[in-house]
Amino acid sequence: MRIVLIEDNTMLARAVIQSLQDEGHAVDWLANGDDGSQFLSTEGADLAIVDINLPKRSGLDVIRILGTERNDIPVLVLTARDSLQDRIVGLDAGADDYMTKPFEMAELNARVRALGRRRGQRVHNIETLGQLSYDRLGRQISSPDGPIVLPRRELALWEILFDHAERVVSKDALCDSIYGTGADIEVNAVELLVSRLRRKIEPFGITIRAIRGLGYVLRPVVVQ
Repeated sequence: MRIVLIEDNTMLARAVIQSLQDEGHAVDWLANGDDGSQFLSTEGADLAIVDINLPKRSGLDVIRILGTERNDIPVLVLTARDSLQDRIVGLDAGADDYMTKPFEMAELNARVRALGRRRGQRVHNIETLGQLSYDRLGRQISSPDGPIVLPRRELALWEILFDHAERVVSKDALCDSIYGTGADIEVNAVELLVSRLRRKIEPFGITIRAIRGLGYVLRPVVVQ
């Protein structure tokens, strides 16, 4: 998933980012409420992790604004406020889950997976393209020869192209989804990922076509 983390504690943010990236997610980090709210409004996300005590704008305000603009984005509150009343206020503001600091990274990752599954239930769990089927909740690709196991970045590439099947996705959008917005990534890194993924899926009636100057499109192979 593409996750937005809004947290002003730099050390904690870096630890959370590393843990989420190890799980295969792309993470965008904002350190204050104004920037976080603006980013979510313009860029969106698959999940937002929001601290409550933020500079410039409180996390509660960020969540309330998000609820009026993009209520399809699940929110996980991550805060030192641990009283029952704080939890009630956070959930009433629009949060889907609430975690208090300190916490274990394993639990954070589990809650992120749970929110991802909940979001995924809005679409069909298993979809088919060519000879491949994709289980969105299990993140499993199946072929007539058995499962296709992909490294995490190739899987992230597959997911965004599959979500936009037969539509062009720009290289910039792919970079943002796989590595996070503004990541210092060479374009040829995406080209290499595309090449590797293409080789694995083409035997099953699907290819990734490069559209010069625009990006890439995932589509069934046309048999002449």
